[in-house]
Formats: sequence, C-alpha cells, structure tokens
Amino acid sequence: MIWRDVVRPRLPVVERRRCDRHLREGEPSLDRDPVIPLVPMASGRLLVLVFLLHLAVSQRFASSSSSSSSPKVSLALYYETLCPYSANFIVNYLAKIFDDGLISIVDVDLVPYGNARIRNGTISCQHGPYECLLNTVEACAIDASPDLDQHFSFIYCVESLVLKRKYLEWESCFSETGVGSQAVSECYDNGHGQELELKYATQTDSLEPPHRYVPWVVVDGQPLYEDYENFEAYICKAYSGEPPEACSGLTVITNQEKESNGHVSYAGEMIRASTVVENDKMKIKMVI
Repeated sequence: MIWRDVVRPRLPVVERRRCDRHLREGEPSLDRDPVIPLVPMASGRLLVLVFLLHLAVSQRFASSSSSSSSPKVSLALYYETLCPYSANFIVNYLAKIFDDGLISIVDVDLVPYGNARIRNGTISCQHGPYECLLNTVEACAIDASPDLDQHFSFIYCVESLVLKRKYLEWESCFSETGVGSQAVSECYDNGHGQELELKYATQTDSLEPPHRYVPWVVVDGQPLYEDYENFEAYICKAYSGEPPEACSGLTVITNQEKESNGHVSYAGEMIRASTVVENDKMKIKMVI
C-alpha cells in the first residue's frame, strides 16, 4: 500500500464550517502565508533594551574571561626563619594577599634559606643552628604540603612565634594548621630536608642581581630592594589582565633601589638576634 491509497478522513461538517468561517474572515490557514502582526512601538523599544542589556553582559563576561586567562604574576620571597624582618614581612605584609583577594593573580614561591652559607659541606645560618633547623622544617613543610594555603599557614604560625620570641614552641603549629608532623619529621630526619636546603641554596645563589639582604622580594624576576613592603603595587603593575579591586590606589615608587633603612638583615653578617616590640614597631638587637 502506498500513501495515495490511504483514505484520508473528512472533517466533520461543523469543523469544515469553522474553517470556512476563518477563511471568510481573513484569518490565516495552512495553505496561505501567515499574517505577522506588527509589534507595538513600546514593545519594540523593550526588545532593543533587552538586546543592549544582553550585549553589555556578554561583553562583561568576555572581559572577565580574558582577565581570568591572563598569566599570574610570580612572587618569590627569599628569607630566613629567625630574621625578624623576614618574619615581620610574612606575618604583617605577605599574609594580606590572602585576605584582599590579590592571591588570585599571584604565584608565590617561598625560599627559606636567606643568608646562609655552605662551608665544608655544612650549612651555616646567619642566626645560628636553630635557624638552620627551622629553615629545614619550613622547607619540609612546603615539600610535604604543596598546597600554598596549607604550608603558608604553617609558616605564618612559626614566624608569628618568632616575632613573639616564642619560636621554641614551633611544634604547636602542627596542631594549629593541620600540616602533618610525621611527614615533616621524616623529611628532616631522613636527610631530604638537607637536600631541599641545598636546592634552595643553589636557587638563592643563582639570583641575578645577587641578593644583598633578606627579606629579598622578587616580582616577575625584578627585585624590589628596599621597597619590598610595597610589593602589592608591583604585582598590580605587572599583571596584564584586569586588576582586582585590591589594586586600587596602589602606586610604585620610581626609584626603588635606595639605601638601607635598617629593615633588612645583610648577607655576610653572622649574628645572634633577639626581637622586641615597642610601639608596634619591631627593632632588632644584634650581637656580633
């Protein structure tokens, strides 16, 4: 049977009359071109406004997508654990980028070695053997907990104790931050921590220009010298995407390299340091 042999049902008389009435009144039927009613002027304006709004949102989304795809700015901090100025920078400056949202455009590299030196195969640290211990502990924490939020919280905890002159209590930071004490202890005991410190020694000694003191802050390969506390402004300047709100009002000092203002620990000085806090300003007492 082919489709021509199929008997098509006839519409009831009532339905046929109804269709005939539509035709007589000029209403569209299946075999005539449909009549498209005109859109009232007010509705037309509304459609235009909706289109413009959609276009604006699309452009905003495209701009946001472009910004989020921009490469992050690299920030490297070369420091040593018992240097009060390094501790002060970590606790009172670097930690801010986790609160103001700037961390979203930054790759942070923490290098706990500082002004240490290798002599006869042994690492000597500027502030004594205990600094070597804590340098290695923080290196092991970074290695054992690669997630920045996690190992930075541990380092922040230890450096806060340094500022309070309570760094002998550093092991309490395991329970406070969730960094695994067993992994860090094994790293320290089995010699892997020493290997990490030797790697950091090579990384620090390869700096160009060479570091002269700590903290030594480098943004996208450029050292900030004495203006390191203004590091956020340099991050915002280096970022190629749409800057986050935290960048508002930040400016870069043109002459960034200047004479020391005393807020650094120079390389080549072997010192024993203790810190005191007076009027919210940190001072250092050095015993050569």
